[in-house]
Amino acid sequence: MRVHANDGISQEGKQLLEEQEFTVTTQTIPQEKLVDYLNKEKVDALLVRSATKVRKELINACPGLKLIGRGGVGMDNIDVEYARSKGLKVVNTPTSSCISVAELVMAHLYGLMRDLYKANRRMPAEGHTAFKEMKKEYGKGTELRGKTLGILGFGRIGRWVARYAVGAGMKVIYTDRSATADYIELDLNGEVHRVGIKMVPLDELLAKSDAITVHVSHGGEGNFALGKAEFEQMKPGMLLVNTSRGSSIDEKELIAALKGGRVRAAGLDVFMNEPAPDPELLKLPNVSLSPHIGAATVEAQDRIGQELADQLIAWREEVAVGRG
Repeated sequence: MRVHANDGISQEGKQLLEEQEFTVTTQTIPQEKLVDYLNKEKVDALLVRSATKVRKELINACPGLKLIGRGGVGMDNIDVEYARSKGLKVVNTPTSSCISVAELVMAHLYGLMRDLYKANRRMPAEGHTAFKEMKKEYGKGTELRGKTLGILGFGRIGRWVARYAVGAGMKVIYTDRSATADYIELDLNGEVHRVGIKMVPLDELLAKSDAITVHVSHGGEGNFALGKAEFEQMKPGMLLVNTSRGSSIDEKELIAALKGGRVRAAGLDVFMNEPAPDPELLKLPNVSLSPHIGAATVEAQDRIGQELADQLIAWREEVAVGRG
């Protein structure tokens, strides 16, 4: 079977597939030339991350395609239901990037609490002339310990964020449409400990949280996880982090909340109009920014490659016995 990883795959994942006699190609083919390449090379399985789009038109134009794999959690760049209706297998890697995303959440939170993102912007140009002024301005940070973190969406990533936050001494509450948990398990120095965790209604989470981190699968106009009504219920001066989906938050309302002080600062890794986010949002002084790198660690990419390879191998076995 031929596998094409258009957005790349880790060396470990590629090696595992090749050891199982898959033919694997990894060169990035431009979106407009991808159909011709897949048909010419008779590709059976297409692996993507977030850059390559797999829409109805591509699916219809590639009758030989049998599987689409997404290296990561969200599959907004794939017409999943349409692909499945055409008999294609669609898989992703929901567990592989949880730790990396959770650590980025904590990195943004620490940076926001201590104004590190502001200092990093100014130090290269003004550090030699305004050192004392900046020391005074950014010397009023606060600690994460003792603060309340509200987790909006308590799936795999949300639970990993909870583990890190509890480890940092934060109080954690969460809300979720379906998942429920009374505790999380922490591995502390080789020993596993259970820590109680509380689910609360959304309005209570919005009112009590000093910081909120978003980890939901829904979003878009009419279905924002955080829109005008939610921003109005937030604790004034709170912090907001989004590493989930840009469409989870109404960015116009976020901009208004950042300008008005309802949200003191935000850490954003995802945006509504990627790869061209709203310039107004990017230019706000109280926003810590990263370019959708939540899952972009060496360790996560190794796990993603291995998980995709495992799924492909299992799928081929299903096909061989007539169940795929």
